[in-house]
Amino acid sequence: MTITPAPGGFDEFEMYQVLERACMRVGLDSRDARLLRGHTNAVLLLEKEQVVAKIARKGTDIDNVARTVAFVRWLVEADFPTVPLYPCDQPLIIDGHAVTFWTYLPQPEYPVAAWQLAGPLKVLHTLPPPPIALPEHDNIRAIRRSLTAITCLPDAAVRYMEEEADRLEGTLREISFALPPGLIQGDPQHRNALHTNDGNAVLCDWDTIAQGQPEWDLVTVEVHCRRFGYGQAHYRAFADAYGWDIRKSASFSVLRDIRELRMITTNARKIRYAPDSLREIQRRVDGLRRRDGELPWNIL
Repeated sequence: MTITPAPGGFDEFEMYQVLERACMRVGLDSRDARLLRGHTNAVLLLEKEQVVAKIARKGTDIDNVARTVAFVRWLVEADFPTVPLYPCDQPLIIDGHAVTFWTYLPQPEYPVAAWQLAGPLKVLHTLPPPPIALPEHDNIRAIRRSLTAITCLPDAAVRYMEEEADRLEGTLREISFALPPGLIQGDPQHRNALHTNDGNAVLCDWDTIAQGQPEWDLVTVEVHCRRFGYGQAHYRAFADAYGWDIRKSASFSVLRDIRELRMITTNARKIRYAPDSLREIQRRVDGLRRRDGELPWNIL
């Protein structure tokens, strides 16, 4: 039998076997499932059930997935705009994979606009601490962890990024943040939010939830607007809706450079799961070395 690789490093046979077993455990029909997205996780829609299944790659920390589930339940109780979980005991552990189920929200062809992220993010940043232990957001640590796992880039490229991490870590120590710390989503962007039927948007994908500085969320939105072709007007609408423009902060260039380096190194360590991304990662590293802040990035 020929095994067809699926996005995210799964093979198609394994992915659907895990899905079928998980669905049987909670009484869902998986026969018409189709893959929606696969990068870090395999995300599949159960057409008949109108439920989304999210299968974490084997080796993913089960405790982190359980924490995400508990956090989303807390958000729902607080009436926060998020995609709700499907009502069942979860996560399910199937052959080392953590599986979660979510309510499906049908989406139009266009993504959520940046300004629609502003309201939910501002509320999130001012929520009281949840009764759940959350990690401290640490981009430098995440960058270094990714750098040790990169195997598909030239040594010179990895050394350059290591030197950049050293430089940025030193500069970060001198920064004074303007906003009070709180809950942050960690990776707010157009593809981590969904349209609702009433014309609003809800946040989703809480794998990176943490305690930290809201500036990290705000600079992430700026990077996505600038790098992925949405344009300056798109970001200005977000800043106006949020009420604070990260670009006017004295620390902006440092936060921007750290956030972009993390995005590049995170994708670089996943090349073995998505080999087609290698050329794009090399483009981004080359642009980083040229200090080309306007180089368009292709979505991976």
